[in-house]
Amino acid sequence: MKVAQSSKSFIAGLLLLAGCASTGVFASAPAGTLMDVKVVDRSTGQMLQTWRHRGQLYVVGTPGNRYAVQVANRSGGRLLSVLSVDGVNVVSGETAAAPQSGYVLAPGQSADIAGWRKSMDEVAAFYFTSVADSYAGRTGRPENTGVIGVAVFQELVPPPLALPVPQAKGIGESRDAASSVNAPAPAAAPAAEGRMKSGLAESSVRAEKKLGTGHGERLNAPTEYTSFRRASSAPAELITIYYDSRANLMARGIIPDPRNNARNNTRPNPFPGGFVPDPQG
Repeated sequence: MKVAQSSKSFIAGLLLLAGCASTGVFASAPAGTLMDVKVVDRSTGQMLQTWRHRGQLYVVGTPGNRYAVQVANRSGGRLLSVLSVDGVNVVSGETAAAPQSGYVLAPGQSADIAGWRKSMDEVAAFYFTSVADSYAGRTGRPENTGVIGVAVFQELVPPPLALPVPQAKGIGESRDAASSVNAPAPAAAPAAEGRMKSGLAESSVRAEKKLGTGHGERLNAPTEYTSFRRASSAPAELITIYYDSRANLMARGIIPDPRNNARNNTRPNPFPGGFVPDPQG
């Protein structure tokens, strides 16, 4: 997988890395169409369940556990993924914006992005932690903790060259076939998208207990640069996954409380007794 650097001309030099409105619903479908995005708990090795609530996706984070963002290219061409965690670009450390650096995946390729890019060889591990201990919090940007975002860009593929079409000769003259066949003008690219909306992060009623992502130990993650030209200035797909502790998500009604389910599923029994007992004496 490769990482792309931002460019005003949208030519990117990239790094290549070797439901219901009120009830939480488990979302088994992929988070994206062009790119599938999942969250893996690296401390347990388990893929985190994704819960859908009011059109948004959520996962449960366990404080102290390391995690990775798993991205998979489901398209037939190369894709650029600009990844942000807590509103911070995971490659450059900048406050995240769609035109910035990102990772490039070949068709069918998948990769686990396990940390903040520190060099061409290492990343600093992602782990769930308090907002105060999070990388965003420690760099003075705690406003967007609790969210993972992926802006997906398709690659610009040059159109095939048009072959000259033979033209019938007119009376007393012949026309240059090549001059009569003009390739259509390329469509104008959409206006450049600004910074990712700060609304990607949903506020919590328990902001002081909300989770963020820490800057952990160094992990080996060699990479290299590649070139990538975006097909448009705006992302073809924007994927957002929110995360918080299980207690906070249950308190907000995003995922069901198993204790409430047990109580709600208890039905009165019209015949609570068993078989006929023996008489006394």
